[in-house]
Amino acid sequence: MRSDKDHTMTVKAVLFDKDGTLIDFMGTFGPATTRVIPALANGSDVVAAELAEAVDFNMGTQEVDTNSVLIAGSLEDIVRVFAPVLNQAYSAELLTRVDDLFVKYSTESLQPFPFTEQVLDELRAMGLSLGVATNDSETGALSHLNRLEISDRFTFIVGYDSGHGAKPEPGMVSAFINELGLQPSEVMMVGDSTHDLIAAQKAGATSIAVTSGEAEAIDLAPHADHVLDDISQLPALIKSLNESAS
Repeated sequence: MRSDKDHTMTVKAVLFDKDGTLIDFMGTFGPATTRVIPALANGSDVVAAELAEAVDFNMGTQEVDTNSVLIAGSLEDIVRVFAPVLNQAYSAELLTRVDDLFVKYSTESLQPFPFTEQVLDELRAMGLSLGVATNDSETGALSHLNRLEISDRFTFIVGYDSGHGAKPEPGMVSAFINELGLQPSEVMMVGDSTHDLIAAQKAGATSIAVTSGEAEAIDLAPHADHVLDDISQLPALIKSLNESAS
């Protein structure tokens, strides 16, 4: 766990990853991926099996390997893995098709954590500005947040295709910081993958790891200022940090 962070600044804003942080990744994308893959395979069991293997996904158990591109990669990364299996070149058309399928099926199987809405409301009541930065598409992010009726909690919602790049590069985090006119140390990035934490680190924000996704604490801790079980522990942490900074 990183220990070099200066906590003399008050936390004023929180930027969240989406999958594995605000919503249950496997509960949502497990069922969705079992529908996306056959749709892409056009009924071929052989192609479906090859697609699943390419992204380390088990169609039977609906489980994904922790190193799978499905977890931390952007939609573009996923499509670049799917394309050769489908004997297609990577293209905007294929990207749109895969995005449309994932948005449709993941919105139908969408499973938030039971505490998500309450935590967001508590943080807003504390006067914090909130945002979402996901390696999903912006369309996918809005579809999920609108379905859960929580999009109004956020002043900033971006995906890998919103013009700020994808994590682990810091573009999305820096854009959030700049839009709010804050210092990087006044902002937290909360996520369940090393991509989230590295993006925070590069942008100068405080990195908060949650183990509610597929990655384990031992893998996240070296990149995190704090490691939490899930975002339900976040309000107490922020209150503690802000009290010590005052």
